[in-house]
Amino acid sequence: MAEPDDSDAPDDDIDLVTVAQFSDPLKANVLRACLESNGIFAYVWGEHLGVANIFLSIAGGGMRVQVRSDQVDQAREVIAAFERGDFALDEDEEQPQ
Repeated sequence: MAEPDDSDAPDDDIDLVTVAQFSDPLKANVLRACLESNGIFAYVWGEHLGVANIFLSIAGGGMRVQVRSDQVDQAREVIAAFERGDFALDEDEEQPQ
């Protein structure tokens, strides 16, 4: 029987840190995808409650984008670039059909 591969398993001693909060699950997941595409582990806490009952989600603080504590600085750089619009698509570029 093969041993389980733990190479992708999270470290037990690394905490998740909230780096952004949203009331919109779509915006939270766009940022999560942007972070993950830059090699940063990201988790959206509260996204299911946000979809099921937006009012309870907002009362509970909304959705929180969390990253590993050892990736916070990288995540903040990506978030700053995201907020500046560095990842925005150029509307003048021809889109594939």
